[in-house]
Amino acid sequence: MNEFDKKIARRNTESVKWDSIAQTYHANDLLPLWVADMDFLSPTSVKQAFEKYVSHGLFGYSIISDELYQAVIDWEKEQHDVSLAKENITFTSGVLASLAVAIQTFTEVGDRILIHDPVYPPFASIVENNQRQLVRSKLIEKDHKFMMDFEDMEEKMITENVKVMILCNPHNPGGRVWTREELIKVVALCLKHDVLLFSDEIHQDLVFAPHTFTSMLTIDESLNDSLVVFTSATKTFNLAAIKNSMVFIKNPTLKAAFEKKLVMNQQHEVNTFGLIGTKAAYDTGSDWLSKLLPYLKNNAELAQDYFKENLPGVRVMIPEGTYLMWLDFSAYEEDDQTLEQLLVTKGKVVLNPGITFGPAGHSHMRLNLACPKEVLLDGLERIKKTFA
Repeated sequence: MNEFDKKIARRNTESVKWDSIAQTYHANDLLPLWVADMDFLSPTSVKQAFEKYVSHGLFGYSIISDELYQAVIDWEKEQHDVSLAKENITFTSGVLASLAVAIQTFTEVGDRILIHDPVYPPFASIVENNQRQLVRSKLIEKDHKFMMDFEDMEEKMITENVKVMILCNPHNPGGRVWTREELIKVVALCLKHDVLLFSDEIHQDLVFAPHTFTSMLTIDESLNDSLVVFTSATKTFNLAAIKNSMVFIKNPTLKAAFEKKLVMNQQHEVNTFGLIGTKAAYDTGSDWLSKLLPYLKNNAELAQDYFKENLPGVRVMIPEGTYLMWLDFSAYEEDDQTLEQLLVTKGKVVLNPGITFGPAGHSHMRLNLACPKEVLLDGLERIKKTFA
């Protein structure tokens, strides 16, 4: 049996993905294919690293070791051809927390921040919760994938006096792995209009061949003076609970300002399990990842074929990376609330409502493919039942 075919019981484990839906939807027979964590065991070597630490029995304050810095440097270089030095890296308690700190550090109340539409919902909420003004540029759907509207982006950068752009690279929820050519255009716009770029690259490792991930750190050295990159091992190795991420900033002035704000907020200390898990994952997890990626790709192809055969009205955006699939249900139901309720009440399946990703998510849902094939097939049957 493939290790990813193994079904792991997650109910009654305080899992957001599995245990919160009963409270939200007042039902106990729902299948969750929503929150972006995987229903797979993390690499055994990571578990062993945790067990070794726990067996010691002393849980005091921890330092960030040179070995951990080197593990990150080696991973980024070997996997993505990103060249980093220790002084470019800041460890933090999560990408979203880091994004909030970056917004507080580099912008003022009322400043305008550009994001795409649709895109990962916390981008919008973090901007608005920090009293900045949200500017959305709608992505164009072409040949079953998202494309950036560079003319619209530039117009908004000028007319809205945009200070920061937040890029999701690779893209959530569309699964687009932006090409180097596309990213070069993003860089050109940011440099031309003096826009600081925040690049969320947490899905950097989850890319399906023949597509390749391109970090913003590899595009143009002149951008490095106005670039902040966020990433983590947690998405790749299913370690969301350890609350650890890295921020890469090559401009020493920007990095010092960012770290000063971390200290002001008392956010400069990192969970010890995050440090241990990140090091173990990067040191030992490459073989596990090489097995995970084809499994996820096969699940994506399975879902694509299933919809084509059983629900041809559902327009499927084929992911080039991530483990997320963007589905257009407008042929079946136009009302967003009704669409969500139909899937829950008739299909007994929970997906992420597309409208939460922005206005362009109207009549869409996001499907999480990171589960055993048997579970995915069950979910697809439930979706079919909803509209049968």
